[in-house]
Amino acid sequence: MDNAIYAALTRQSGLMNEMRVVANNVANANTTGFRREGVIFSEHLSALDRRGDTLSMANARGRLVDLSQATLSQTNGTFDVAIEGEGFFMVQTPEGNRLTRAGAYMVSDEGELMNAEGHRLLDEGQAPIAIPGGTGSIAIGADGTISAAGQPIAQIGVFAEPPREELTWTGGTLFVPQGEVEPMENPRVRQGFLEESNVNPIHEISRMIEVQRAYELGQSFLDREDQRIRNVISSMSR
Repeated sequence: MDNAIYAALTRQSGLMNEMRVVANNVANANTTGFRREGVIFSEHLSALDRRGDTLSMANARGRLVDLSQATLSQTNGTFDVAIEGEGFFMVQTPEGNRLTRAGAYMVSDEGELMNAEGHRLLDEGQAPIAIPGGTGSIAIGADGTISAAGQPIAQIGVFAEPPREELTWTGGTLFVPQGEVEPMENPRVRQGFLEESNVNPIHEISRMIEVQRAYELGQSFLDREDQRIRNVISSMSR
């Protein structure tokens, strides 16, 4: 009878993890450049005896980030940029360089391009991008080249997407590459646009309801099993 409880508890634990992930997706449905996350369920088999009988339990520790393209919304912001197709921007953080699809940037007091968190945007050589003071109208080309009055002054780095197993999500919109990343040969950058979150709120809320119902069903089973065990113990003690 303990086996049934153990199996149900591992399932409940996995459902709790999935509920946290779904709730985080919903909370970031309007976060620029956010990528939807999912939970990977796998089966863990534990041997029960020498005859080969096993106990099957759920394992939901794996996570998968959806890197599919999201909708581009027009903002007309001078330093709002979005990538069409594959690729990542790179920003400099206190923990090291990170990849991101979020493209809302501004000019700091020092003249460097950075995001709202203060992370500096990097060029192809992974160096901060500086905008000289007093420059005129700024234009950003499809390859990321920044021009002022028709003269190129810098180029936004757009880096190729690493293999999934070499890309670690650290929360928010940032990813850690495990190895070296190379600039893309033919990036497609659009000035005055931002890529939205690729979360589908309707789908996520529907999934949240499904997970909640599954969790309640599992809890109901555990309550009945607990009561059954109590009844057996009570009967044996008479």
